Amino acid sequence: MFLFLLLPICLHAQQPAMMFGDTTRKGVPFSKDPHVIKFNGRYLMYYTLPAHKDKAHPVKGLGVGIAESRDLVKWNKIGEITPETEPEKNGLAAPCALVIGKQVHLFYQTYGNGPKDAICHAVSDNGIDFKRNPTNPIFRPTGDWNCGRAIDAEVIPFGDRYLLYFATRDSAYKIQMQGVAAAPLNTNFNRDQWTQLTDAPILKPQYPWEGQCVEGASIVRKGNTLYMFYAGAYNNDPQQIGVAKSTNGVKWERLSNKPFLTNGDPGSWNYSESGHPHLFQDDNGRSWLFYQGNNDNGKTWYLSNREVMWNENGPYLK
Repeated sequence: MFLFLLLPICLHAQQPAMMFGDTTRKGVPFSKDPHVIKFNGRYLMYYTLPAHKDKAHPVKGLGVGIAESRDLVKWNKIGEITPETEPEKNGLAAPCALVIGKQVHLFYQTYGNGPKDAICHAVSDNGIDFKRNPTNPIFRPTGDWNCGRAIDAEVIPFGDRYLLYFATRDSAYKIQMQGVAAAPLNTNFNRDQWTQLTDAPILKPQYPWEGQCVEGASIVRKGNTLYMFYAGAYNNDPQQIGVAKSTNGVKWERLSNKPFLTNGDPGSWNYSESGHPHLFQDDNGRSWLFYQGNNDNGKTWYLSNREVMWNENGPYLK
């Protein structure tokens, strides 16, 4: 049986309705990088798990947890995705789930390989048991503007193709930034299907609050406009969430020079950061921003959400 905690850790600020922390691997709440879908009548949330506290545990490295919910507030863990193949042997993380027909396609990164980390793909009929793509890893960037690493996958259909957004670093391995690749709509997502669309980053740190990092893109479409919710600054720097928009998926313009969602005040559960966003659009028309946070510089990690509203200027928080 899986165990997890839904505990208040804020000291002086109001606790949000949703706070999820998986305790099964470290004995303390630790969940990162949320991604939520609706599949077969229930919500499924995929998230990054830490390595096991017991270093002798047969499952090595980071993994992906799976939780289910009926209301987007209370979540129960129902499974894990652990390393199976050679590219994943040191761990896997940062899931992106995409429902296509009656299947869930999962895009995720390898972890623990430094600049050789790359994007992988798997598919499932039930959202829990996944079959790996035999061509994994399916994508790594090329060009002298980056170090060859790809993490934090986000895949969406747009126009006559799928767009794959990824985070990478510059050749000095210091600055984290966003890139994009594409595959045709009839793709099987194999490695030979992807074409890198630029020879430069599509979004890189620009404002002081973004520090040396722009990562964790989550893309949603409203009419003919794409909105990218992204994480600015490295973890606990503090990482905060910004928004950019695009009409073609390649050229992006920030909505503001300030964060859309900031870290919390001293004493708040998310004082150390509000990071790694996922914007989930429910089939009832409501939008929910899922994100990670903590107030102890990363000793623990919780997942929470905020409802996002929309007007002619774009997204805003209630």
